[in-house]
Amino acid sequence: MKQPMYRRRVTAVAAAALSLTVAAGAAGCSGKSTGGEGADGVKVGPGVTKDTITLAALTDMTGPYAPLGKGVTQAQKLYYDQLNAAGGICGRKIELKVRDHGYDVQKALAAYSEIAPGSAAIPQVIGSPITVALKQRLENDHLLTIPQAWAHTLLGSKHVQMTGTTYDLDMVNGVDFLTREKGVKKGDKIGHLVLEGDYGQSALAGAKYAAGKVGLTLVEQQVKATDADMTAQVGAFKKAGVKAILVSVSPKQAASLVGVAAATGLNVPFAASNSAFAQQLLATPVGPAFQKDYYVMTAAPPFSVDTPGIKKLAGEYQMAYKGQPLDASVYSGYTTAAVVGEALKKACAAKDLSRDGIVTAHRSTNAFEIGLGGAPMDFTQTNRPAARASYVVKPDKDSLGGTKLEEEAKESELAKGYNPPAG
Repeated sequence: MKQPMYRRRVTAVAAAALSLTVAAGAAGCSGKSTGGEGADGVKVGPGVTKDTITLAALTDMTGPYAPLGKGVTQAQKLYYDQLNAAGGICGRKIELKVRDHGYDVQKALAAYSEIAPGSAAIPQVIGSPITVALKQRLENDHLLTIPQAWAHTLLGSKHVQMTGTTYDLDMVNGVDFLTREKGVKKGDKIGHLVLEGDYGQSALAGAKYAAGKVGLTLVEQQVKATDADMTAQVGAFKKAGVKAILVSVSPKQAASLVGVAAATGLNVPFAASNSAFAQQLLATPVGPAFQKDYYVMTAAPPFSVDTPGIKKLAGEYQMAYKGQPLDASVYSGYTTAAVVGEALKKACAAKDLSRDGIVTAHRSTNAFEIGLGGAPMDFTQTNRPAARASYVVKPDKDSLGGTKLEEEAKESELAKGYNPPAG
């Protein structure tokens, strides 16, 4: 894609100063001071020219979350293509620049240095560790950023907006589901397979809270992102006599967990974080095991629900990307693209497309909903999750999107008394 050019009606001296500012931004300095007013009277900043608004996406196309990254990115492109077909924002077309970091922090930092200085906002960053590594730069650069990560430790930033529930809240709701519906009771032991880092530690915080409230003993097993074989972890869970297992790892690690458990006779229910399943797993040898007693806690309804908004998105995505999986990543990608899109619309109405103007517009929204279901999201409070209700969905190869609705979204009684610990 072509690099954006800053074309404004300024004097030669101002133009020279502007070029120096952009160069400094490309070197890693904050772009927040770069600005001005377009010919249409709209205040602009980095990433905004008279005819283009450039956005950045830092995704995973080659690492452990590649299925997520592909679906999110394609859904975001679909949303912005539709937005452009409808006239764009303030007469400007949206350009989405995408970089693959492969879930590698150093690659993500380099990609950020390359494309962030010329971007107005970032509708996608995949990975809690990557978002954490970038957080200070995002704040210094005043960039509205929507991570595909839900660790509660990312709360508290004016510029970083998680959508839906956080990992810890989903695990609180997950423990509630296991005790209500799957026979887990006071005095039982439950396992928790946890990925090292912010993702796993956030989920673990919620699990510890819920287990303590219900009177359960939590048996933890932590793994690294590079670990592929969960045989030892399953052995530890089986030896401890767990009655259920919480799952907060990558989809491939979840597949090993479920497959080994089935092979060794550990027949217990699983309650998983939203990042611990991918539709593609249903076509593997462990597909039947996922469909037996595996449940995913998520803020997103499955594509198999019978609602007009979901049906419309499903049809549009399948038309644009024939043969591609239609799963939670598509819902998440489209929704997060729309979060930035709606912020841009509000900023346009206020005639302020600077980075600060976009953030201010976003933070004025207290009931975000674009007709796809789920609880309206409140973006006005930086230190609280945007939503607190989790759906329970179950893998099912015969359902559109690979999951079916097990339980409507609800904030459990356990969750009502829970507040995420300070990050």
